[in-house]
Formats: sequence, C-alpha cells, structure tokens
Amino acid sequence: MLVSIVVNKSFLKFITDFGPLLIFFTIYYKSGNNLIVAIPPLIIATIVAVVIMYFVEKKIPYVPLIGGIVITLFGGLTLYFDNPIFIYMKPTIVNLIFAGILIISKVLFQKNFLKFFLQTAFRLNETGWDKLNFRWAYFFIFLAILNEVVWRTQPEATWVNFKVWGILPITFIFTAFQLPLINKYKL
Repeated sequence: MLVSIVVNKSFLKFITDFGPLLIFFTIYYKSGNNLIVAIPPLIIATIVAVVIMYFVEKKIPYVPLIGGIVITLFGGLTLYFDNPIFIYMKPTIVNLIFAGILIISKVLFQKNFLKFFLQTAFRLNETGWDKLNFRWAYFFIFLAILNEVVWRTQPEATWVNFKVWGILPITFIFTAFQLPLINKYKL
C-alpha cells in the first residue's frame, strides 16, 4: 500500500511537472505551429498542475508556483502584444534569475539556496553543497545563453523542439554528471 502511494505520488509529480509542456507541444503542432493557440492551454495546465501539487503535498510548491507565475506573465505578454519574443525570452530570464539567486545567496548572504531546496533529497558536507550550488548556477547561465542563441538564430519550430528535446536531455545529462560530486561529498 505504501509503495503504491509513493509510486502514485511520484507519477503525479512527473505528470504535473511535464504535463503542461506536453499539452503545449501537442497543441502547438496540431494548430500548425501556432504559439498564440498553444500558450493559453499551457498557462491553464500549469496553474492546474500547481493546484494539484498543493493539494497532494499539503504545502505550497514554490518552484512550480514561481514557474507558473512566470509562464502566466510571459505567456500573457506574448498574447497581449501578439509578439512571441516574450515567450522566447522566458527561459533566458528564468535561468538567469535562478543563477542569480544561487550566486547572490551564497556570495552576499552566505546561504546556500540549493541546499535549502535539496537537503531532504541527500546530505552533503558544506564543500559539496557549495560546489554543487555554483555548478548549477553556471549551468543555468549556460542554458540562458544557449536559449538566446537558438531563438535568435533558428526558426520558431526549431526553438520549440529545442525546448523539449534539447534542454531536457541536456539537463538530465548535466544532473548525471553531478553524481560523482554528490558521492564524493556525501555524509
């Protein structure tokens, strides 16, 4: 019974994390590559996913909530101004915000924000947390630059594919490369 609950909760988290993106991707292609048609369902699906996670977790899911606010803001600006530049720049801005938070919280306030979010997932000594924190900050900067290069040099459909089939695998690969560091500094 407990295994079933954990598996169902994990599956639900996976669906709420990737469901809105899948909905966006599907509607985008079924509408003939139309961002204006695909953005409203993305916004609605993201809000629904945040609400579902709130009821399942019994607490505010901060990262999905921030993501939902940003998607609603940039998607709304794209729809209002009928200009896709806002949705193109969203990943750049979000990644730079994440990088800035990780760097500033550590450098100026001596707080490791990554540790705050991930300390329940695994335990590391302070050196490990600091290294992981800065690696993720630099990775977010890399993703911001990469997003800028792709949307400024490629057609919209290529950028949409890059968002799903590029960023996700790159992030999984980067995460896998962090396992030796995590194992080295694990408590």
